[in-house]
Amino acid sequence: QVQLVESGGGLVQAGDSLRLSCSTSGRTFSSYAMGWFRQAPGKEREFVAAITWSGSSTKYADSVKGRFTISRENPRNTVYLQMNSLKPEDTAVYYCAADPQGVDGVVAGTGYWGQGTQVTVSS
Repeated sequence: QVQLVESGGGLVQAGDSLRLSCSTSGRTFSSYAMGWFRQAPGKEREFVAAITWSGSSTKYADSVKGRFTISRENPRNTVYLQMNSLKPEDTAVYYCAADPQGVDGVVAGTGYWGQGTQVTVSS
């Protein structure tokens, strides 16, 4: 069982930056691909970014490419999402995801989930 705990959300203005963190329990963190999803009010949960277990490869949704960066520190069992140039449409609850099946598993949403952290971007 893998437990994921997100932090770092908050209220910011358009154009600001924010860094989300996701801490995990368990000794198998370094073997899991990790990722971030988000869900805005009234919308379905959508993929944001994913990273391989080694950190050597990443994948992003088109809507965040060039603005968001996913990274991980395996010794700290933590994955990050650096969000720059935030827009009001980035407002959502952001969820951390982990999957032993790799990035494809993360994108498919078949692994483990955290409880989410709220990000609100005002115009």
